[in-house]
Amino acid sequence: MTPLLEARHVTKIYGGGLFDRTMTLALDDFSMSIQGETPTVTAIVGESGSGKTTLARMLLGKPKPTEGEVLYKGKDLRELTKEERLGFLRDVQVIFQDPFEVYNPFYRVDHVLTMPIDYMKLASSNEEKWRLIENSLETVGLRTEETLGRYPHQLSGGQRQRVMIARALILKPRIILADEPVSMIDASLRATVLAASNG
Repeated sequence: MTPLLEARHVTKIYGGGLFDRTMTLALDDFSMSIQGETPTVTAIVGESGSGKTTLARMLLGKPKPTEGEVLYKGKDLRELTKEERLGFLRDVQVIFQDPFEVYNPFYRVDHVLTMPIDYMKLASSNEEKWRLIENSLETVGLRTEETLGRYPHQLSGGQRQRVMIARALILKPRIILADEPVSMIDASLRATVLAASNG
């Protein structure tokens, strides 16, 4: 069976350009595959700087590997059609350790939740859209009245991180790439959030 997502002998080297001859080997000949048919958890363990975040980003298609290839349903990410790219974006979601990477400080947090729904046309009405948002926020232990309408700086680090988890869950992805996704969340809530993400 063709894996849903596969990294095949990927290597990533940074640097070595015209004005910077220093090269850093971030990932060396790494392979893995994810079927995506049944719920499973795969953990990549390594010390800081060992390439975990680089791997997560390459599985999303950015940056491109220096060598090797990343495949979605057996096809190189660089060769996906527009329709296939939409399928990939729905099937594969990411939660980064630093939630600030996804927030625009000039937008309320509502924006990061409504954007994927509108882009993927997941709701046929505003009522359905806000119902999806409310359900996803409740799944990660957030109340809509305490979350929506606020700017990122008005939420705690744990709240911002849970909003990003809620955003990923809205799309019902088959794969969630998580780079220390609960590092800012209170210990009492971590088990609940991880259970929701694995469901």
